[in-house]
Amino acid sequence: MTFFFHNHPTISYDVEKNGISYTAQNPLVRYQLQEILKSRAALYYQHDIQEGQSAEFIADKYYGDSTLDWIIFITNDIIDPQYDLPMDYQQFVAFIKSKYGSTESALTTVHHYEEIVQAQSVLFDGTIVPEKAIIVDETTYNSLVPADRREVTNYTYEERLNESKRTIKVLHKDFLTDFLDEAERIFE
Repeated sequence: MTFFFHNHPTISYDVEKNGISYTAQNPLVRYQLQEILKSRAALYYQHDIQEGQSAEFIADKYYGDSTLDWIIFITNDIIDPQYDLPMDYQQFVAFIKSKYGSTESALTTVHHYEEIVQAQSVLFDGTIVPEKAIIVDETTYNSLVPADRREVTNYTYEERLNESKRTIKVLHKDFLTDFLDEAERIFE
């Protein structure tokens, strides 16, 4: 992430409000991909983040340069790497304990109720049709048959949210030079 602000314009800022200004890269300037480029699947690899993989690791794997981690952040609209990327198991458990007091509490407290509208199925050609569920209130939940309903605990809710961050897009290496050139022009 160190190199993310490298090309950003500089600003003078009196940090201590004592009349002495310091020059720093402006962290408030943000580079953003055009919406049309975000939807072009041919521009990206899909990467599933495994336990222990950082943005630096992924940038090094695909680009041979860990300092290009900021490209991972931009292509995935990641503003806060600590919370916008999936947590490793130990981080996740610590997060659960800090938010809910204990893992047991998170496992036993209902976050919300769901009605299973469509169960997961597999078509004759092997295509998996995913399950569809909607959030319902407790009264509706209680009126449903057990096969069509589910309680979602705080732990399960947070685990789903964390897992949903695992699959990211990585800009294809063939487009890397153009991307870097454009970023350089923008911040000149």
